[in-house]
Amino acid sequence: MAAGRARRLLGSLWIALLLGQPDPAGAAARSGSQSLLTGSLVRTFTPFYFLVEPMDILSVRGASVIMNCSAYCETSPKIEWKKDGTFLNLVSDDRRQLLPDGSLLINSVVHSKHNKPDEGYYQCVATVESLGTIVSRTAKLTVAGLPRFTSQPESSSVYKGNSAILNCEVNVDLAPFVRWEQDRQPLFLDDRVFKLPSGALIISNATDTDGGLYRCIIESGGTPKYSDEAELKILPDPEVPQNLMFVRQPSSLTKVTGQSAVFPCVAVGFPTPYIRWTRNEEELITEGYERFLLLAGGSLEISDVMEEDVGTYTCIADNGNETIEAQAELTVQVPPEFLKRPANIYAHESMDIVFECEVTGKPTPTVKWVKNGDMVIPSDYFKIVKEHNLQVLGLVKSDEGFYQCIAENDVGNAQAGAQLIILDLAPATTGPLPSAPRDVVATLVSTRFIRLTWRTPVSDPQGDNLTYSIFYTKEGINRERVENTSRPGETQVTIQNLMPETVYVFRVVAQNKHGPGESSVPLKVATQPEVQLPGPAPNIRAYASSPTSVSVTWETPLSGNGEIQNYKLYYMEKGQDTEQDVDVGGLSYTINGLKKYTEYSFRVVAYNKHGPGVSTQDVVVRTLSDVPSAPPQNLTLEVRNSKSIMLHWQPPPPGTHSGQITGYKIRYRKVSRKSDVTESIGGTQLFQLIEGLERGTEYSFRVAALTVNGTGPATDWVSAETFESDLDETRVPEVPSSLHVRPLVTSIVVSWTPPENQNIVVRGYAIGYGIGSPHAQTIKVDYKQRYYTIENLDPSSHYVITLKAFNNVGEGIPLYESAVTRPHSDTSEVDLFVINAPYTPVPDPSPMMPPVGVQASILSHDTIRITWADNSLPKNQKITDARYYTVRWKTNIPANTKYKTANATTLSYLVTGLKPNTLYEFSVMVTKGRRSSTWSMTAHGTTFELVPTSPPKDVTVVSKEGKPRTIIVNWQPPSEANGKITGYIIYYSTDVNAEIHDWVIEPVVGNRLTHQIQELTLDTPYYFKIQARNSKGMGPMSEAVQFRTPKAESSDKMPNDQASGSAGRGSRPVDVGPDYKPPLGGSNSPHGSPTSPLDSNMLLVIIVSVGVITIVIVVIVAVFCTRRTTSHQKKKRAACKSVNGSHKYKGNSKDVKPPDLWIHHERLELKPIDKSPDPNPIMTDTPIPRNSQDITPVDNSMDSNIHQRRNSYRGHESEDSMSTLAGRRGMRPKMMMPFDSQPPQQSVRNTPSTDTMPASSSQTCADHQDPESTTGSYLANAQEEDSAQNLPTAHVRPSHPLKSFAVPAVPPAGSTYDPALPSTPLLTQQASNHPVHSVKTASIGTLGRTRPPMPVVVPSAPDVQETTRMLEDSESNYEPDELTKEMAHLEGLMKDLNAITTA
Repeated sequence: MAAGRARRLLGSLWIALLLGQPDPAGAAARSGSQSLLTGSLVRTFTPFYFLVEPMDILSVRGASVIMNCSAYCETSPKIEWKKDGTFLNLVSDDRRQLLPDGSLLINSVVHSKHNKPDEGYYQCVATVESLGTIVSRTAKLTVAGLPRFTSQPESSSVYKGNSAILNCEVNVDLAPFVRWEQDRQPLFLDDRVFKLPSGALIISNATDTDGGLYRCIIESGGTPKYSDEAELKILPDPEVPQNLMFVRQPSSLTKVTGQSAVFPCVAVGFPTPYIRWTRNEEELITEGYERFLLLAGGSLEISDVMEEDVGTYTCIADNGNETIEAQAELTVQVPPEFLKRPANIYAHESMDIVFECEVTGKPTPTVKWVKNGDMVIPSDYFKIVKEHNLQVLGLVKSDEGFYQCIAENDVGNAQAGAQLIILDLAPATTGPLPSAPRDVVATLVSTRFIRLTWRTPVSDPQGDNLTYSIFYTKEGINRERVENTSRPGETQVTIQNLMPETVYVFRVVAQNKHGPGESSVPLKVATQPEVQLPGPAPNIRAYASSPTSVSVTWETPLSGNGEIQNYKLYYMEKGQDTEQDVDVGGLSYTINGLKKYTEYSFRVVAYNKHGPGVSTQDVVVRTLSDVPSAPPQNLTLEVRNSKSIMLHWQPPPPGTHSGQITGYKIRYRKVSRKSDVTESIGGTQLFQLIEGLERGTEYSFRVAALTVNGTGPATDWVSAETFESDLDETRVPEVPSSLHVRPLVTSIVVSWTPPENQNIVVRGYAIGYGIGSPHAQTIKVDYKQRYYTIENLDPSSHYVITLKAFNNVGEGIPLYESAVTRPHSDTSEVDLFVINAPYTPVPDPSPMMPPVGVQASILSHDTIRITWADNSLPKNQKITDARYYTVRWKTNIPANTKYKTANATTLSYLVTGLKPNTLYEFSVMVTKGRRSSTWSMTAHGTTFELVPTSPPKDVTVVSKEGKPRTIIVNWQPPSEANGKITGYIIYYSTDVNAEIHDWVIEPVVGNRLTHQIQELTLDTPYYFKIQARNSKGMGPMSEAVQFRTPKAESSDKMPNDQASGSAGRGSRPVDVGPDYKPPLGGSNSPHGSPTSPLDSNMLLVIIVSVGVITIVIVVIVAVFCTRRTTSHQKKKRAACKSVNGSHKYKGNSKDVKPPDLWIHHERLELKPIDKSPDPNPIMTDTPIPRNSQDITPVDNSMDSNIHQRRNSYRGHESEDSMSTLAGRRGMRPKMMMPFDSQPPQQSVRNTPSTDTMPASSSQTCADHQDPESTTGSYLANAQEEDSAQNLPTAHVRPSHPLKSFAVPAVPPAGSTYDPALPSTPLLTQQASNHPVHSVKTASIGTLGRTRPPMPVVVPSAPDVQETTRMLEDSESNYEPDELTKEMAHLEGLMKDLNAITTA
């Protein structure tokens, strides 16, 4: 049987090994038994558990009780009950019966002094045949005893307004059944009159109605039991103060978590006392705290007690004259809770498994295990390991079933179970199996282990691919355990954890890829008897006898097993790995030479003739503290003003504290009077401000660390001099007044003079220098110093030197100088005056070398890792001495930030808490003892960006003057942008409570801080929020800002609205700059209404005249163009046409040299002033002129230089800016237009013709001829313009490749000025009555570039295609004389028109 079972087990193990599964025994021990399913006949776990378990119940005699229980399983379980561990026979019981759901009903509970058959512990047992049994938690049924009083109320009196207490103490079981009567009537309880859990009655703030006869009643199911009656008298307020006293003090309580605890506290006196509570000497705040309730009169109730409520509670009564206190302890107990429940396990026979179970509770729970409802008794094969876990060794089929971990302490119990399934093994695969291993022998036999070796089977003499399983058991025991070899081909194994002087039977089975083979012949081996060694020495104690010694004592082992020859005392510093020992002949020993204030562990081992015995447990003790053995480090002085100096230092080095540092002692004196020493003792902070010093006096300071034992050694004296007068340190110093450099071969002597403004504090000077850049090295010197020699420079090298004065606010403005060091051949003398100058630092005879290779690695938005190398260390860069490194860092934004420093003992440091998207500079210095290096070369690093963490601020909304439907939103950037702001999103809605996705969204590109929104509803409140974004995402939204639009529009606003409507949807207002002035001397009107006295008839005449003149010009130009066409000019025409395409051509400025014709007509040239900062076609908010309000007249302030004229076509960087050439007054143009008929704010503006393309600088045919002036190209889109405006368009080509002449149309009389803010109309109004039948738009080109359409009155305009063709044919055909004649004629016509408009 055993051999067959072994073969099946080995077959399973063999398949598991082939599939790379872990060892089955180990897997089972870890409950990860899924790997055992391979090659096994699988059965699934069966859910079997309790739905309801019985709970503790308090009952009274004669009552009925139900103990609830319900279990779940696929097969209906059988329910039974145990009382006090014995099964109840419910068949013949007439009072107790089993309900259908499994609950137990007890009718008419019986309870008397000598007969208590129903009181006890009940347990529900559920069984499923062929599966197993589980048991519930144990529930206690308590029956209240006979009613009796341990104390009864007594008559008393109380002053009005004070509190009274009436005792009625009963046994704890009956306390819930106590009620009170006043004058034989039921007493209703409230916040003022309440009952304690013990049954006593407290009446607070007594009134006259509280007087009367009181008694308490116990009603526990039988006849009520009444107490004696007691009279309570209410006395009037006494006229003299009464002593304060407690009539009921709080008593210590022990509660279970979840229960309520009441600390009674009743005090009386006059004046009426006020009660407050503290917990662990901290004020207990009851207001607003749900679990702590201050009852009337001052008692404290804690509901739902938690473990952290443990402590000492103090009741403090105070009436203004005196204060009294009373204390009580609260102890909290916790029922058992499972931290880890047992898990279901699959296993095979002969394996070892472990059920894990971790519990917690207070008091600490005890754990027992139950298998199928029966207690598991520990044995050689069932062991409790790691306090709570159950280990089963050498599984057999009968071990299958349900195992439960039951945890129990004084206040409760709990159970958790798991199922064990023993898998049946699948048959092995077909093929030759190995024969039995040969010559199995025990090569090493000890008391608790045996080593076996064997030879390979005959069937496989090489045996390289064979693995082996070793089965073993005690002789006469049917449980076999298995141990596997660790690798194929291994022919030995050591079996551990055996029993001394015990016979074991071993057999070995080999297995190959087909499965397990034959078993070897069983081998019987007896382990050696246990050597009689000493047991552990009892009562080991250790105590510190001095700061460097510990005394250890112990007693003789109880089981010495012979004479004790000596003891060995082992000790080890806590945290170390090396244990030391000392031989001891007696029962005590004192170890000297230990470290001060350090924890050590000690243990003792007794020796007899057989050797060392069992060691004792470790005992830990800390040596006594002592005064520090080293002074504080890095003492620095900072002169604050004329009367105070700030000291900074660092603690003594680790290991030298010799105890807990309790403070620092500072001693200081005047340098001139060394005997007069002042002491100041501070706390554990590492700085101290010494005030009350004399002006202009030098003081010396030293610092020593303190422990409870005294003062340690002090630092060396460090001196500093107070200022003569209090200087200003609210700003950085000004620039030094002079800087002189004197270059030598390998050094440069730097000299300077202080800033001229002597009223600002200067704490020192920072000298920066480097080849080509002054930022390679930085040296800081004292504020008194005026000279410094920069050493170790390269000969014949150009150095840049900077000098900055600094104070605590920051560094001032630098002063720059440059110098070239002399070559090696230069042996000129050094200026002795400079060398012997005072304050030149004397170099250390052996200075420390600064760290090199400082690098900053950015890890996140607030973390940078600094690494460096130290050339003074060995090649392996291993630090073996007491050196440390100081890392400093700062940012120059703002400029007055101070350095932050930190010390490190390794070659790297992680700097945290930095600001996002900020450039930091880092440098490192090394310190060893009293020697320090200079600061290393600086490394720079910029932290990563982070989403904005604050919203835009100062959000304001204002109405636009004269346009009540338009508002302007202004804001400031977020204070924590954490990166470059790439845009904003404006949300607005009429409902502030609407979901954010229901708000209207207005995107704003770039870093603009203003935006306008049009066509809002009148007399409507709007709410606005703004959100900033950067490359990392969106920041938080600002708070909603409310704005109500005006109630009605002004009467002169309607024509303007109609004009705006005629321009079509999406029209934008004109963008003017802050320097805008009304053209041609018009006066300002509040609403932008026209101030000219011209009536509509005169306006019509002007419009018609302008149209006629335009047609005449077009005809004249067309005639000349058709007469002068050449093939060369056609090529140029083709190049001009390509401007609207995607091709780019390079031209030569020599190809065409046009005549200078700007003398008379340059003032009419239109210039683009709009340039979008962002090429994004969706987010760009570029205004597109769609009506006459978008045109701006250009003044006569152009430069006559043709190259400058070309550059003047380039637009400004922002949409909010205004061309400096537009809107100025002072020079009257030669060609006059009837602008006086327009509103004074009218302007002419030229912008790109489509908002889907970025507004770039102008590029024309002529620009192609001059590569230097080429900046970009506009792409014309006449079709989009036509569809957008629904108006016919005449595209008029310029008559010359370098010039264009056009007459702006006169706008309607009612049009008003539209301020130049970027806008997005919410609703575009179409004017139905605007006369558009006689208006066409002309795209006026400048240098071949397509212009935005402008309304032009054209009585009979030629066809678009014809006009374009004529103009193209006439390109570049004018001779200078002809152009002069034509321009003279045109100027005469314009003078006539000007005379009409000014009449």
